[in-house]
Amino acid sequence: MHNRARQAVTAALAGTTLLLGTVTTAEAAVTPQAPPAASLSPADGPALDPVAIGAALNAALRAAAADAKRIAALPSGKATATSFWDAATASGKPMRYATLASPYWPLGTKVKITYKGKSAVGVVEDFGPAEWAVAQHDIPAIVDLSEKMMADLTGVASNTVHVRFQVLKWGKGRVYRHSGTGYDLAMGRS
Repeated sequence: MHNRARQAVTAALAGTTLLLGTVTTAEAAVTPQAPPAASLSPADGPALDPVAIGAALNAALRAAAADAKRIAALPSGKATATSFWDAATASGKPMRYATLASPYWPLGTKVKITYKGKSAVGVVEDFGPAEWAVAQHDIPAIVDLSEKMMADLTGVASNTVHVRFQVLKWGKGRVYRHSGTGYDLAMGRS
């Protein structure tokens, strides 16, 4: 039984190699072949199909590459974050811990904010900071954090700090501005 398993694996590898076109006809002629599926007992497990294995591997690699591209395409970087608290938000939702504001990201955009190793995830539900506030900092202030989130991350509710941001998912809501100071940073083009 051990010998049959080794032959099946060798045949599967040879079949995968043949699919890739790297084995010559002479090499393929001397490659050991797996015994017919009928000669394997049920205890040997299911027969290995090299075409199915190759197709599954290719599909998994394509899916992983697509996920990597999608994640890499979302902006991230270092920005200045300020804090705010408003009774009403542009989205119409009540102000809460996870409320973020950005003039450049669509409403509903999910963003991870990290300050000195501590992180929180928020959702863009308002517009701001204003253009003058964005421009007055050494690194543009492209995001406002709720005072509660700012207090959780920094210990002070009303604060201005450098943070790392990572857009996790684009929202489908309105955008306040499509250009201006900090726009390239917000879009990951800095």
